[in-house]
Amino acid sequence: MKKIIVLLTILFVTVSFGATGKELASKLALSASSKAGKQWSRIFKKTRKMKKYGINKLSDADKDALKQYLISHAADSDAPEAAGI
Repeated sequence: MKKIIVLLTILFVTVSFGATGKELASKLALSASSKAGKQWSRIFKKTRKMKKYGINKLSDADKDALKQYLISHAADSDAPEAAGI
């Protein structure tokens, strides 16, 4: 029972304080609308390209959050990232 409580506590803290895709993009100076969704998908498939943008240094969870954000706010998405938002 104690192991479950500890595990749930760690999970809660990680989820509560983990960076969002938007925060990660800001830290890496990436603009979601600078590329189309397919371009962002290709970047996340190539280690060399992830390294170019500094994405390779992120945890798997952060990479997933960043990828989801970049693709959902890409130039060709239904909700492209707008300046100042």
